[in-house]
Amino acid sequence: MHKKEWIVRKNMGLLDFLVQYSGLPKKEMIHFIRTGCLYCNGEVCTNVKALVQTGDKLVLAHHSRPALPFEVLYEDQEIIVIDKPAGLLSMADAREKEKTAYHLVGDYLKKQDRQARVFIVHRLDRDTSGVLVLAKNEKIKRLLQENWQTIVRKRAYVAVVEGTPKPLQGTIDNYLSETRTQLVYASAKKTPGSKRAITHYRVNTTQKGYSMVEVALDTGRKNQIRVHLAGLGCPIVGDRKYGARSNPLGRLGLHCEEVALVHPVSGKMMVFQAQRPACFETLFSRNAKK
Repeated sequence: MHKKEWIVRKNMGLLDFLVQYSGLPKKEMIHFIRTGCLYCNGEVCTNVKALVQTGDKLVLAHHSRPALPFEVLYEDQEIIVIDKPAGLLSMADAREKEKTAYHLVGDYLKKQDRQARVFIVHRLDRDTSGVLVLAKNEKIKRLLQENWQTIVRKRAYVAVVEGTPKPLQGTIDNYLSETRTQLVYASAKKTPGSKRAITHYRVNTTQKGYSMVEVALDTGRKNQIRVHLAGLGCPIVGDRKYGARSNPLGRLGLHCEEVALVHPVSGKMMVFQAQRPACFETLFSRNAKK
């Protein structure tokens, strides 16, 4: 158990005080406050916006936090949000049981609390990076999954594609089905078992045969962005499954950079952002110099 104590010398914001005097990163300090590790004058304080006054006694008591091989974007008592790296499954499949976001986050939480649990709320494809939301109890998982379309207000992705989509901005609205070999394909009309899929896109940059495309989803079907962009004749780089012929990034060129949702308990609007992979930007800056 790690323990630190301070006596406040002037009136100021709690978080400002702790960031200034604790030597801990702001995100980590917010986590400790929200998970009940901070005491003010002997009482638990979980309000990061609280004000402290001269003479207040603050005590931070916490266990060492285990490391994860990726960034935790946000964590409270109900949810944990991570920046999933490309190449990592969201959850287990027939071939991989342990090297998954689900397994790694579960171990991370259990090292802090043996009773901790984690639940998958939605998924990102193995080779897609970015924002992934997980629940810490079954009630929150059900609440999020059953109300996903109303709770989630924004799902923003960036994709690097071959060629340039035409038109440069538009909406794709059709139906997706899946073959027995797990290949997803689109059709203009609804067929038995198909699901409606809506994707909005806008070309951000185009250079040397590649384009960076900003994508927003109204629906979240399996392989939706990959199939829709391939249908425009512009498959995502590195996506051989849907027709890509090049792999300049050494990975699938798809990243979930923002998810905005209404918190299932507090009702507050939360915005989670995962920084755009450096290799995406590098590809276009490198091409620009040629």
